[in-house]
Amino acid sequence: MTGLFAPDPFDDDEGNVRPGPFWRHALWAVGISAAAVATGWLTSLFRIGFREYGLPPAAPGPVWPYLAAWAVIGLAVAAVLRITAARVPLYAPGRIAAGLTYLGTRLSLGWRPEAPLVGAMAAAALLVAGVWCAVALRPHRAGEKTRPEADAETEAGAEV
Repeated sequence: MTGLFAPDPFDDDEGNVRPGPFWRHALWAVGISAAAVATGWLTSLFRIGFREYGLPPAAPGPVWPYLAAWAVIGLAVAAVLRITAARVPLYAPGRIAAGLTYLGTRLSLGWRPEAPLVGAMAAAALLVAGVWCAVALRPHRAGEKTRPEADAETEAGAEV
């Protein structure tokens, strides 16, 4: 029963390599970035404000340039993570891409920063995605055992 709420991170398919045709990877990246931008927009509606209902916006300025910018940034972040996940096991590429894109969208819509700051936020999101991929790409040492193999040896040694 606890497997539903706290699954074993070594047992789920999040850490598997995701090979497949290019169109599937592209569709995945577009879907993740669109969903994250839409979620960021929906959850920041109270900060955008509707003058018809008497809600003043938290920050002045148009919303669409920020939505478009974060859609492109989210697409780049998702593409970096998906390209890596197609080659090596990568844990939670969708959650990482969606989380970074969502946070950037949410901050941009509520705060409406200038273009250089949006660029810095984009660079930070791509840097985090790159570091996440670099951790997955690092080579394993020959003597190092993965956790499921170590658990299997411990259980086998306990039965003897």
